[in-house]
Amino acid sequence: MHWFAVAFGGALGAMARYAVSTWVFDSTSHKFPYATLTVNMLGSLVMGILFVVILEKGMLSPEMRGILMIGFLGSFTTFSTFSLDALGLWQNGHLFMALVYALGTVVLCLAAISVAVWLTRLFLI
Repeated sequence: MHWFAVAFGGALGAMARYAVSTWVFDSTSHKFPYATLTVNMLGSLVMGILFVVILEKGMLSPEMRGILMIGFLGSFTTFSTFSLDALGLWQNGHLFMALVYALGTVVLCLAAISVAVWLTRLFLI
């Protein structure tokens, strides 16, 4: 049953990623991978919240970890697309943008998950 829960969460995460990516892509310049950056930042933020809610506080059942953290967020966020976007910028002569994107993604995602964990702990005391 756990496999189906993860698969269900993964299907929902993939659809959510497609929706967010399409909206961001249609709303921004196509030269910088804002869509991938957005889903990875949002995923990091939600992962921080779920970490506290599910693993630390036990406010949701452990089964929800499979659906939300592994399935949904596993398919919502993407390291492979991040890597391809950075490589594409680099290979098209935009070395500085590739470096800004790679470093910015790591820093912003770490900041998002840190802020989410801190705020969730603060409000769920």
